[in-house]
Amino acid sequence: MAALTWDAVGERLYETGTKKGVLYVQNADGTYGNGVAWNGLTGFNEEPDGGDANDIWADDIKYLSIRSRENFKATITAYTYPDEFAECDGSAIEAGGVFIGQQARKSFGFSCVTTLGNDTQFEDHGYKIHLVYGCSAAPSSKDYQTINDSPEAIEFSWEVDTIPVNVTGHKPTAHIVIDSTKFTEQQQKGYLTKLETMLYGGDNKEPTLPDPDTVIGILNGTITN
Repeated sequence: MAALTWDAVGERLYETGTKKGVLYVQNADGTYGNGVAWNGLTGFNEEPDGGDANDIWADDIKYLSIRSRENFKATITAYTYPDEFAECDGSAIEAGGVFIGQQARKSFGFSCVTTLGNDTQFEDHGYKIHLVYGCSAAPSSKDYQTINDSPEAIEFSWEVDTIPVNVTGHKPTAHIVIDSTKFTEQQQKGYLTKLETMLYGGDNKEPTLPDPDTVIGILNGTITN
C-alpha cells in the first residue's frame, strides 16, 4: 500500500465566491415557478443547526448517543433582489410598483454557484451548484442612511429556514450540492449541461427547479428527455 502524501500538486484545493443566484417562487401546489436571476448576490452562508447528541445512560455507563435531526438554515446577502422576491419577503404588489408590507410570506427555492480552485488551475478547476428547497425568509432590518462623502450601498440580509423534501433512498433534505469535478468531461457536457439548462433556461425551455429525484436521474443518466 502506497504511503500517504500531503499537498500534492493539483490537490491543494479551496472553495470561494458565490454567483449565479436564481430565485424560484413556490406555487400553491408545491411546485416551483420559473426561475429569475438574482443580481447583486454577495453571500450564501450555510448555517445548519440540530444534530445535537443526546446521551443515553445504562448500567452506570454511557450506553449510546443519539443525535437529533439536522435542520438546514442559511443567510442570503445581496445588494438587490428580484421583484418576485417581494412576496417571499412579506410584501404584496399592487399597480405594478406599490409594495404593501406585513403580508403572508411565500416559500421559495434557491440556487447559486460557488467556485472550486486548486494550485494549478486556480478558479478554473471547477464549481459547485447549490440547490435549496422549501425556503422561507425571516424579516430583516434595512438600514437607510444619508448619502455623504463616503457613500456605501445597502447590503440586504435574510435569514432562511427550510422544510426538507423527499429523496428516494435517503432521508428528506433541503440542500443538494453538485460538484462538477466529480464528473468526467463527457458527463459535464451531457448530464451536467442538461441540468444547468433546466435550472437556468435555454433550448426553448423556461428555467425551473427540479425535485431531488429528477436531479439525480439527470446526473446518473436515467432521465434523458
